[in-house]
Amino acid sequence: MALNATIFKATLNISDMDRGYYGEHVLTIARHPSETDERMMVRLLAYVLHAHDALAFGKGLSSDDEPDLWEKDLTGTVKLWIDVGQPDEKRIRRACGRAAQVYVYAYGGHGAALWWNRIRDNIQRNANLTVITLPLSNSQALAKLAQRKMQLHCTIQDSHIWIGDEKETVAIELEMQQTPEAA
Repeated sequence: MALNATIFKATLNISDMDRGYYGEHVLTIARHPSETDERMMVRLLAYVLHAHDALAFGKGLSSDDEPDLWEKDLTGTVKLWIDVGQPDEKRIRRACGRAAQVYVYAYGGHGAALWWNRIRDNIQRNANLTVITLPLSNSQALAKLAQRKMQLHCTIQDSHIWIGDEKETVAIELEMQQTPEAA
């Protein structure tokens, strides 16, 4: 018998002063049985960083043809493809061919560094690819915020990111590994 996804409800109050984006999003997040709180919360962080009315969660772990998050225009063209974790080169190249912009948010400390060192030379020519790593301490601190019902405040200012609930706030540091300008 297959295990069902665990459903999480999140209310995000986002103040992104860098993009001039302010909004409240009420989300239902299905956490795959094999997904950890850490991975789910990194997906939520990616949502916060790219928040838009058209941004949606994909099928994620249960589908090879969909990203963790994506934004499509009204014609169905993929504008933004976001993967979380350490996708293989083939998946990244396929995403770069399908979407105008591709973001990969890697986490996992030393494992993420090893992954990036292994695939970096083979994917750097993708001009629409951004690869960002998240320090292990940050992704683990985000995981501690995971609850079945979450009310999170998210502030982004001068490239500094804070996400928190009523008890604790986590400062997030992103490490840019590749940006479209550097490709």
